[in-house]
Amino acid sequence: MVELYPELVVRAEGMLDVGDGNLVHWWESGNPGGLPAVMVHGGPGGGCPLGMGRALDPAKYRVIGFDQRGCGRSTPHASDPAADLSVNTTEHLLADMELLRESLGVSRWLLYGGSWGTTLALAYAQRCPERVVAIVLQAISTTRRREIDWLYEGVGRFFPREWARFRAHVPGDTPLLPGYVRLMDDPSLEVRTAAAAEWCRWENTVLSLEPNQGSLFSTEMTRDDLAFVRICAWYYSNYAWLDEGALIRSAGVLAGIPGVLIHGRLDLSCPTETAVELADAWPGVELHLLDDAGHKGSVSKREALLRATDRFAELS
Repeated sequence: MVELYPELVVRAEGMLDVGDGNLVHWWESGNPGGLPAVMVHGGPGGGCPLGMGRALDPAKYRVIGFDQRGCGRSTPHASDPAADLSVNTTEHLLADMELLRESLGVSRWLLYGGSWGTTLALAYAQRCPERVVAIVLQAISTTRRREIDWLYEGVGRFFPREWARFRAHVPGDTPLLPGYVRLMDDPSLEVRTAAAAEWCRWENTVLSLEPNQGSLFSTEMTRDDLAFVRICAWYYSNYAWLDEGALIRSAGVLAGIPGVLIHGRLDLSCPTETAVELADAWPGVELHLLDDAGHKGSVSKREALLRATDRFAELS
């Protein structure tokens, strides 16, 4: 079995003042003289654990992680309904990434991410292509309306009873995603916790048919779960404030940037068509479609990720 690199050891960390009353937590590991690689975590609102960097050789990479606004160890924490999400948008996160790069003295870095992290990494690379050495992405998502509508409604055709329960938690004729935004903004912790539990139950349901069994969320809602659901509902109800299909239409600007896309065909969360359409629009990118993998990790995904990151570690 292919093994990932050992658990990373943090050698530096801090809180970056990004404005709007927000502090973004960041950390560094690996070789301070190695190729900088920034972890762009999923969710949105999922936080950046050390384990996310285990596909990067710590002897060759300067591994940089950060918790996007409102989650992980960044403050204010979105689990508190008083935390203002109006200053937590894709545009804010893009500015945060540039500020982090400048504050750490990084000229160019490799982007590494998955799921929602794919969207944010692509938006950053298309905004700042001169700052990107290479890109490695898995579980491809561009947050198009068709993708979000599929995840929170269309895929319900596979799980009709479970989707009906997820939908029924939003009262009346209120649209589903805006309804969860309102529930997660409620001052009552009981209301927010119940809504988060239903959301996470649905997320687990969508992944339940994958060969790599196991739930992403427990039945006991934590502070981080509340932040994840609140941020997720906020971003996805607004389709990440991106023009429909913009990240695919503009992928041509990435020509010349080495890129690898890794996607499991069994991923019901992020259908394969998005990965294929993105690859068709990005000149020179490599697309690896894995017949035995879904959204979550697998042996084949680990192998593909390690091949890509080991190869790119020689870039400068």
